[in-house]
Amino acid sequence: MAGKFLAEFELYVMLAIARLGDEAYGARVRQAIEERTGRPVSIGALYATLARLAAKGLLTLRESDPEPGQRGRPRKFARLTVAGEAATRHSAEMLTRMIEGLALAGDDGPRAG
Repeated sequence: MAGKFLAEFELYVMLAIARLGDEAYGARVRQAIEERTGRPVSIGALYATLARLAAKGLLTLRESDPEPGQRGRPRKFARLTVAGEAATRHSAEMLTRMIEGLALAGDDGPRAG
């Protein structure tokens, strides 16, 4: 199924949107990813990814009316579609399956093998 598998950063974006719910707009999504991953996120890369995911039908985007204090710029809000929820769930499940039972150097868990 097209759009069923998400790249790593796409999965981060989709999970952040799911977590933020109605507050999922560009700057908040960026902040959520940076806080949870410790990875810096360029706003340009984020908006390119949002556009790509919207083109795949995995999320919808809408712009708010400009608010005072934002220098007249509207916020771009994102919401997962049903297909987006399914793709996010599928990718997260695949990642969990790959991690189960895995021990990397320095871990005390079971060894893959």
